[in-house]
Amino acid sequence: MWIADRWQEFELLDAGDGEKLERWGEIRLRRPDPQAIWPRRDDPDAAGRFPAGSPWENVHAVYERSSQGGGRWERNLPMPARWPVSYPGPAGPLRFWIEPLGFKHTGLFPEQAVNWDFCARRIAGARADGRTIRILNLFAYTGGATLACALAGADEVVHVDAARGMILRARENLELSGLGDRRVRWIADDVNKFVERELRRGRRYDGILMDPPAYGRGPSGELWKLEDAVFDLVERCAGLLSDTPLFFILNAYTTGLSPSVLKTLLDLSILPGRGGVSDAAEIGLPATLRPLVLPCGATGRWIPERACAKEPGHRRPEPDGPV
Repeated sequence: MWIADRWQEFELLDAGDGEKLERWGEIRLRRPDPQAIWPRRDDPDAAGRFPAGSPWENVHAVYERSSQGGGRWERNLPMPARWPVSYPGPAGPLRFWIEPLGFKHTGLFPEQAVNWDFCARRIAGARADGRTIRILNLFAYTGGATLACALAGADEVVHVDAARGMILRARENLELSGLGDRRVRWIADDVNKFVERELRRGRRYDGILMDPPAYGRGPSGELWKLEDAVFDLVERCAGLLSDTPLFFILNAYTTGLSPSVLKTLLDLSILPGRGGVSDAAEIGLPATLRPLVLPCGATGRWIPERACAKEPGHRRPEPDGPV
């Protein structure tokens, strides 16, 4: 498992009974998490009250699910509408606006810091060799990876997301991080249509990241299901890699796709034409009040053969088969 354990202003305090307890700066939130199937550290009484002194009591806001689907945030203590948190990236601090949003979200997935750090290391190494670096971030949400790549020295980052509101938040995060002078192209478009245009134009990228949703809408409004469409998308995106690529990252947060499935997708779609090595693992967040790690999906990564010795966790296949 790749664990996001370098946070200082975010903290997973505990998780259990289908919920997680988090600290975002000075604000504490409770929200659902289907992976937390074990008991909480503290049990509430029949009225829903936790024992005095329990970390689960006196939180600023709780996301309450509705029996009809969805839910809403219940605010218990005074708190700002949104507030900033910082992450100590390898190339410097990244700053993000946090805000309780619909469907239990906060505008950031903190476990993705493991991929931000990975990208920053790869880009910094290439910059040391004097290379010009272009990065493509697909399904880019509020821009965690976009910021990390820009700060690490990418000459251009292309940020693609179909939701204009998420692009606006990503731009605000870029400014908040003091990166407003970096070259980032903001593209509000369907990812499939964008990839097809880039292939026709012959544009190439040194690094590609994607974090596709479990479901979405295609160019003509048709339902897009990850399991049915992801291989074709990865295969087409592999055609956008430059002659000297740095990485390809495929993340799966909202699906049940295992690390082995992600690795096989990369092996079949990229290795035949590029060689190199792929690896995959669960990603997780460590709790601070109990010895547990909360699983937060899985990530697959491909790197060229020449980079294997520099990336821990990426191993060459043995003669008898993959490791």
